Formats: sequence, C-alpha cells, structure tokens
Amino acid sequence: MKRILLSTILLLTSHLATAEVNVDGAYVRAVPPGQMNSAAFMQLTNNDNQNLSLISATSDAAKNVELHTHTQDNGVMRMRQIKEIKLPTEQQVILQPGGMHIMLIGLTRNLTTGENVNLSLTFSDGSEQPLQLPIKAVMPMTGHKMKHKHGAKAE
Repeated sequence: MKRILLSTILLLTSHLATAEVNVDGAYVRAVPPGQMNSAAFMQLTNNDNQNLSLISATSDAAKNVELHTHTQDNGVMRMRQIKEIKLPTEQQVILQPGGMHIMLIGLTRNLTTGENVNLSLTFSDGSEQPLQLPIKAVMPMTGHKMKHKHGAKAE
C-alpha cells in the first residue's frame, strides 16, 4: 500500500513540476455581475537556461481560457488568440491590458474585487504552475478603439 501511495505522489509531483518561471504581479480583472469575460495579467520571468513558452492556461472561473494579444489593424486595436507566449531565457515578458494577456471566456461566477481566482499555467516543457490570483478593479483603456474578434486564431 505504501509503495502505491509513494508511486502516486511521485507521479503527481513530476507532472506538476514547475518550470523555472517566476510569476509576479499577477491579478484578474474584476468585472460587473453578468459580464461573460475577463482577463488575467502578470509578469513572467523565465529563469531556465532554455527558451520556454506559455502554451495554455486553465481556470475553474471560466469555461474557456485562451492566450491573447492586441494588434493594430488600420488604426484599430484588435484582440486575437495566439497559440503561445514565448518566454526567452533570462527575460521578463509582461502580460498587461492592451497587450498579451490570458483571456477568461464564459465566466462561471462573478469576479468580485478582493476575491481570488484559481489559474493554472502550462509551459512548453510540460510543467504546470498553479496560481491563485487576486481579483482587482482595473480602469478600462481609454483612447483606443478596440474590436474583439474571438475565435480567430493566429500563428
């Protein structure tokens, strides 16, 4: 019995091994009740000796979680899904409003300031990093025309 338990623990810990990526300043944007989408922002620093990528994320607070970025298209900011966020070795990548971010689509609950959201990051080396992010109020971007185009995938 002890052998099975030890094997199970080793299997789980190897699968949940954390990449050498530091996550700082992470939070999820608070949204009014009934709002269907939100986003998570953070600074990711790859301390590994090889390049990595953030390839996916999951959260129990949303039906679907996607990696997104904003691009300029004829003077209009457009949001689009991307398949990965590259994390060059020894560099910091910032996920922020108006730039790359993690999109929470189809919220399963209200996101109220002061509460937390579970979010798990999966990296290209197969490691996962579970996080608990605070929900914070964020002022909307001003002066930008934005067009949300969910479902479009970029390479």
